[in-house]
Amino acid sequence: MDKLKMAIQKSGRLYEDSIKLLKDCSIEINIGIDKLKTTALNFPLEILFLRDDDIPQYLEDGVADIGIVGKNVLLEKRKKIKIKETLGFGKCRLSIAIPKTFKYKNIKNLYGKKIATSYPFLVKKFFEEKYIEAEIHEISGAVEIAPGIGLADCICDLVSSGSTLFMNGLKEVETILESEAVLASNLHLDKDQLIIMNKLLFRIRAVKKAKNNKYILLNVPNERLKKIISYLPGITSPVILPLANSKCSSVHSVVNENDFWGIVENLKTIGAQDILVLPIEKIIL
Repeated sequence: MDKLKMAIQKSGRLYEDSIKLLKDCSIEINIGIDKLKTTALNFPLEILFLRDDDIPQYLEDGVADIGIVGKNVLLEKRKKIKIKETLGFGKCRLSIAIPKTFKYKNIKNLYGKKIATSYPFLVKKFFEEKYIEAEIHEISGAVEIAPGIGLADCICDLVSSGSTLFMNGLKEVETILESEAVLASNLHLDKDQLIIMNKLLFRIRAVKKAKNNKYILLNVPNERLKKIISYLPGITSPVILPLANSKCSSVHSVVNENDFWGIVENLKTIGAQDILVLPIEKIIL
């Protein structure tokens, strides 16, 4: 079976998380200094290390079969490729930011303003949808300094924590796009390539599912068992095991990370004891 060619960033904010995802999927790769490509040791996968802006073009051209890229880059480049899976890391937003001294009430205050950005297509589309004329200046790198040097009135750039904007005297006023890393593919994979990609997707989804859940074990007095179970649906249902103390049972379940603390607080209140919480490496459904 041929190898599937996968493109990831050679450096930048998605590189480390992309490599970690592959390792979490039990895919072993050798990472050397200044390598342009490498081959997985235990999976039919060849890794290409590319500039993030180039990945959509490589996918469309078939040089790479699949790739990890920011949704913002994929939408800006408008190549004929398909998103196969959102990956849950590299989360950020493409936002309009203005100087703190700018008197802003609503989007209409940006009419006729100069906006510096590395995402001219997405910004133009946003303003056209709002029926607002604006002058868009495409620049690459250090977009946040544009208002301070008189190049633009405001900017549109990626924001995660907002600390860079703060240091440059800027504040967010509008969000154009919520973005994160995605796995994308070209549109013309053959049968063997589809088989490998689906095997990889199977592993990725198992890892993603595990990261969003916790495995909990608790001891419960039998008279409280029915009440406790009502708070613990689990994946299918909770597992109940007898203990040496015949008056108690051990309950095992999986709880979503977002609901975890609320559920555990309720369990403790209604009689759960000795609650043990464990991370999950993978969940196969």
